[in-house]
Amino acid sequence: MKTKVLVVDDEPDLALLIKQKFRRKIREGAYEFVFAGNGQEALDQLHEQPDIDIILSDINMPVMDGLTLLSRLPDTSAVIKAVMVSAYGDMHNIRTAMNRGAFDFVTKPVDFTDLEVTMEKTAQHVQQLRQTLRAVQENNILRMYVDETVLNFMGRPGFENTLMISEMVDATVLFVDICGFTSLAEVLPPADVVTLLNSYFDQMVTEIIAQGGYVDKFMGDAVMAVFRGDFHLDRAMDAALAVRTSLQEHEDMLPNGSRYQPQISIGINTGEMVSGNIGSASLKRLDYTVIGDTVNVSQRLQSAAQPGQIIITEATYQRVKESFQCRALHEVTLKNKAQPVMIYEVLA
Repeated sequence: MKTKVLVVDDEPDLALLIKQKFRRKIREGAYEFVFAGNGQEALDQLHEQPDIDIILSDINMPVMDGLTLLSRLPDTSAVIKAVMVSAYGDMHNIRTAMNRGAFDFVTKPVDFTDLEVTMEKTAQHVQQLRQTLRAVQENNILRMYVDETVLNFMGRPGFENTLMISEMVDATVLFVDICGFTSLAEVLPPADVVTLLNSYFDQMVTEIIAQGGYVDKFMGDAVMAVFRGDFHLDRAMDAALAVRTSLQEHEDMLPNGSRYQPQISIGINTGEMVSGNIGSASLKRLDYTVIGDTVNVSQRLQSAAQPGQIIITEATYQRVKESFQCRALHEVTLKNKAQPVMIYEVLA
């Protein structure tokens, strides 16, 4: 990988000397040099060329000296490192330079063999800093796609050695679908559809997180959320009611001038399910999720719900009837279920 070096020195012959001493490295593409005559010119170069890795700077220069340049570097770049190259190699200047953030100090007349070793060491350090910064940025991006619960699971000791291990958990799954949104997407520009959908998802997720749940996945215009831990069923029910209230109070003006009020259908089911990574370990593409009959029933309850309804099974109703107002509806036949299932609507 090419290292880009900014040489800051007011000696006009230094640029030619640098090009001569490093001509082979320049030809091989290992180094690229740019030059500035003082600290101010160096700052201008850094502004124009943010990919500079290393600065080789003299101390005594007109307009802006090298020590002042050092003090200005943190405002310019978080990773660039400076090596001071100066005849003023007394302890006072060395200590001042190091205290202001210099990575190293080389005295004049320059031993170019020593300088090259110092540059290689500095370049390796800068590369490590860039990799660390990129990892932090990627981690911040990852947190936008992966729930905190999943990240905590991934942080367990020995996680990489147990990628395909799963566990049985007692949890509640909530499916929320925006009714009729597919037909709305047929008449709106794609950009408007995405903006509208994201605004609804944001409202849903806010209520889900408020009750300690996490979003397992987004599926088109639907959300699958999981609640684990103490009182997971009660918290899922509270989240469902809050989501319904939030969306029902929301009204949008569509580009064609008509008003649109979203309606949602919700299915909730609770019980044992398998939690773990699903996917291909060899491809390194995994989805940390929950699966099982409890999850499937929750999705099918949502499909059976009418706009504005929150639907649960009779077994779930028996667990929440003292805390939530519900009413019996009728029996339904759910996909892959041999016997009809009695369903209840959660009212409040």
